[in-house]
Amino acid sequence: MFIIEHRISKEFLVAEVIPIEEQDFKHITKIKFWFNWKKEKEHDVYKIRIKGTTGILGLLSLENHPEESRIEIRLLAVSKENRGRKRKYGHIAGNLIASACIRTLKQYGEWTCVSLVPKTDLIDHYMKKYKFQRAGRSLFLDGRELIELIRRYDHDG
Repeated sequence: MFIIEHRISKEFLVAEVIPIEEQDFKHITKIKFWFNWKKEKEHDVYKIRIKGTTGILGLLSLENHPEESRIEIRLLAVSKENRGRKRKYGHIAGNLIASACIRTLKQYGEWTCVSLVPKTDLIDHYMKKYKFQRAGRSLFLDGRELIELIRRYDHDG
């Protein structure tokens, strides 16, 4: 179970990370989610929403690399109204990353990792906030940092 925070009321709400549905693509615009998500249809795409609602707060595209026991975060986006200091809800990106960590751990066991190739201006953010480590152009989470991130965001585990 994932929890997001309403930034004004400080209320915590249950969120779910679930596979995207075909009809969702009608509501996913580049203006709201930065990327053309229709290009990600061949990958595993997930959405995060408040449980019991239909509004999409963020999106995540994953690619499996079984030969390396790794899942790559291809794209990660938080909706426009949930970015920056004036965002409506918090913990969206962290929950999406944690969901990728849970998936890779279930799929590949303890000798696994989650990786991503971030925009240059986000490298320090991912390293400080989520404890990613650098490997060339990529960042990755494995071992203790991967487990700690899951514990921080997954309230079932």
